Amino acid sequence: MIYQLVKKEAREILRDPVILGVAIVLPVIMLFLFGYAISLDVDDVSMAVYDQDRSQESARLIDAFVGSGYFTIEHYLDSPGQVDRVLDKGEASIVLAVPPDFSRDVNLGKRTEVQVIIDGSFSATALIVSNYAASVVNRYTEDLLERRGEAAAGTVGINPRVWYNPPLRSVNYIVPGLFAVLLMAFPPLLTALSIVREKERGTIEQIYVSPVSPPAFIVGKVITYGVIAFFEMLLILVIGTLWFRIPFKGSVPLLIGISLIYVLTTVSIGLFVSTITRTQFQAMFLSLIVTLMPSFLFSGFLFPIATMPYMLQLYTYVFPARYFNDISRDIFLKGVGLEYFIGNAVLLIIYGGALFIAASLKFKKKVA
Repeated sequence: MIYQLVKKEAREILRDPVILGVAIVLPVIMLFLFGYAISLDVDDVSMAVYDQDRSQESARLIDAFVGSGYFTIEHYLDSPGQVDRVLDKGEASIVLAVPPDFSRDVNLGKRTEVQVIIDGSFSATALIVSNYAASVVNRYTEDLLERRGEAAAGTVGINPRVWYNPPLRSVNYIVPGLFAVLLMAFPPLLTALSIVREKERGTIEQIYVSPVSPPAFIVGKVITYGVIAFFEMLLILVIGTLWFRIPFKGSVPLLIGISLIYVLTTVSIGLFVSTITRTQFQAMFLSLIVTLMPSFLFSGFLFPIATMPYMLQLYTYVFPARYFNDISRDIFLKGVGLEYFIGNAVLLIIYGGALFIAASLKFKKKVA
């Protein structure tokens, strides 16, 4: 009896490609994605150099950073104002500032210090980068003493400064990143379930025969669930800043405006999912697959995108959470204006508009 039941279930599973995919293919895909996407190693740290000495000795120090294999020089700076710019724009994770009297002090046997300014948006990464920099400077000092002798050479110290998150509190970068994750997870799910629920109940047939146009129907859904998601965003903002005491350095109206664009984009994702699924289970499953997991792995929420393999870095551009995560943290921790992330904002608008059009066309096809 039991054997016959097992045989029956096995036959049904083998005939159902969805179950086979969930049982076999999906775990393998997740294994590869997690294995390559999750990395706590920090390599090829983007670095800018503000060398005020421009001497042979300062060049040796810079070469020591490059030769360590940890750092890649992206910019050479000419003024203190450029330090703010490259860090605000995320063009460098660390800036090495060499004082103008560096070589003179070294030649006179005096102690001198170089300054490293570190982007503390990712607290764990910032701590590792700071340790890397200290290790490079220590090795350079040891080499200097070997070349010149302890009596004839000065020692070089390091003065690290962490910007944007000086205490290196992990909650300071986790909570702003949660904006992108939570608004990507729940609004699409609620929106997808709403339309699929109408399909299962048969009430969608009334829409098909009514004079309501597909774009109008989609707009109605977008507005309704967009308002719900917008209040979710406000709730997260209030709790994050007041309860967790996250420093907020940017513009509240700017964050709300960009969040509204992002909310409409995430709701559009749910609408599109609803047009290609028939049951609430399918809608829920697909929504979680295309929203929650990518927003955790490929938005830079927990793991810096720069630490991922190059092909996966390109893959992250497919997900809107990547763009909003950068915007949210930049506004929260750096206090930057729209000009610093206008590209990400435009991409969100294009992404949301494309999904809205795709959902409308798909729905129109069903009506026809």
